Amino acid sequence: MWLGLPGKRVYYLNVISSIKGFETFVKVEPVSKGMSSDKKYYVETVDRRHLLLRMTDISEYYRKKSEFKMMKQVFALDVPMPEPLDFGLCNDGKSVYTLLTWVDGDEVEAVLPTLSETKQYILGIKSGEILRKIHSIPASSDADSWAERYFSVIDERLDAFRTEGVPFNGDTIILEYLEANRHMLKDLPQCRHHGDYHEGNMILTKDGKLFVIDWHYVDFDNYGDPWYEFNRVGCTYPAFASGQINGYFNGKPPEKFWRLLAYYLAASAITSIVWAKYFAPERLNAILKLNEDILAWFDNMKNPVPSWYTEDLYIQYIDEIPYKLKKPFDMSFISRYGTVFKVFDDQDSGNICFGIQNDDGKYFIKFAGAPTERACCWPEHAIQNLKSALPAYRDLAHDNLIDLVSDEEIGGGYAAVFKWTDSECMGRMYPASQKKFMDMPIETKLRVYEDILLFHTHVHEKGYVAIDFYDGSIMYDFEKAQTIICDIDFYSKKPYINKMGRLWGSSRYMSPEEFMLGAEIDEITNVYTMGAVAFALFSEYDRSIEKWPLGKELYEVIKKAVSDERELRQRSIRQLIDEWNCSKTVNGF
Repeated sequence: MWLGLPGKRVYYLNVISSIKGFETFVKVEPVSKGMSSDKKYYVETVDRRHLLLRMTDISEYYRKKSEFKMMKQVFALDVPMPEPLDFGLCNDGKSVYTLLTWVDGDEVEAVLPTLSETKQYILGIKSGEILRKIHSIPASSDADSWAERYFSVIDERLDAFRTEGVPFNGDTIILEYLEANRHMLKDLPQCRHHGDYHEGNMILTKDGKLFVIDWHYVDFDNYGDPWYEFNRVGCTYPAFASGQINGYFNGKPPEKFWRLLAYYLAASAITSIVWAKYFAPERLNAILKLNEDILAWFDNMKNPVPSWYTEDLYIQYIDEIPYKLKKPFDMSFISRYGTVFKVFDDQDSGNICFGIQNDDGKYFIKFAGAPTERACCWPEHAIQNLKSALPAYRDLAHDNLIDLVSDEEIGGGYAAVFKWTDSECMGRMYPASQKKFMDMPIETKLRVYEDILLFHTHVHEKGYVAIDFYDGSIMYDFEKAQTIICDIDFYSKKPYINKMGRLWGSSRYMSPEEFMLGAEIDEITNVYTMGAVAFALFSEYDRSIEKWPLGKELYEVIKKAVSDERELRQRSIRQLIDEWNCSKTVNGF
């Protein structure tokens, strides 16, 4: 047997040799992740099973025995979790062990940043459904009331805050809310809790299955008001948090839930301040900010529904691929084009896009007319915008521009069909794709940027001006080593006057005149956009010289391009290219 425990082989052999099934262990490695004091080991057996071994001091015997019993009870409900296999004593009776199956996969906490909002929401729904199943186990009938148990702990912590806490703006609002709403906790039902239900204790397997891990007794011996368990709901990813709540309730939660959620979140946050002050000072500022965030989410505790909650969301599937809308819409007509293999539903243009495959190859379908979740216009306006955009794709045809094939009225809206390109997008709405794009070497990014510049000289030579060019318009085909530009729907013929005030687009890329009613939008405006693209591409939107990786000379060229004063910018994209090339030579690129 291989023990990945240098210098301690004999000691650990003695410690674990009395564990049932020890003779089948062929590999034992320590596991350092996690916050518990348990010693944890990854185990492989002769019959290729993967296990998790947890050990702790014999003083924890009764607590661990109770935890094991609870895990067996929950596992019997078909909750996706590690199977509890064995429990007992080892190390000559000095330690207690628990043996479980090992779950291969990634922590949801690490996966969420790489997922689209739709996939985050669906994963949240699954986690909520699992939690509802866990809560089907009632607490003991002779348990003290929840209010009595909760306030016996929280009142002491609130008193500690009043005498030793760090004041913050709005602390009295939270304290008054907690005092005025104590009655809400009276006569609440109680059930079994997981105890520490959050993204860090969930595993997503390679085949997309969600598992819950780390079943420990934490707060209130792991039973109490079912809704108390949402006091760890993670709001870093609102789509996941909203999905978790909606999945738990199989729809819209009752108003009482929101009021109790506000209570539990506020109480947990404000009572964590004293703990952080003495035991985790490095986290104090983060916890103070959490309290300020809670005040913002609940509008100074006047609105029980948090601002991050997404109610207006509807998930549909096409060819087993999920996408989000504001309400149901029949998209079955898409099957006429082929089989869908990818959906893009995060655009604010009102369009929803599909990657489809048929006998002729792969195509990209842009459809306007559905009630998309992030749309900033009505469906009828999205249809008109898409129709108006198509002449630009034809007039500006270019090796680096996505190729328009056809367009038609269909499905109560309008569809444009483009040739598909297997590219990664720079847009932040597609985290996994963006990461691959942004991880490109500098040399590749330089080629991409110069392709963008050359394309936009072509745009102006054809008598157009770029409107709403941003990171979501930039793609790269790694296999073909080719820059692809898409989403030029608002490119317009010159001259163009700003008749809106704030034009369409991401403010990160917009010049001052794109916010000014009556201002001319021209090539000097697009010089600013090209400069903003450079900062986004090379220094991840940071415009400081400290973050710029290409040297002072190139920095000065791009800093000039994004000047708020038009007269200080380069007079054309061609001039920007010339200055860029000259400075690039000086910097050795």
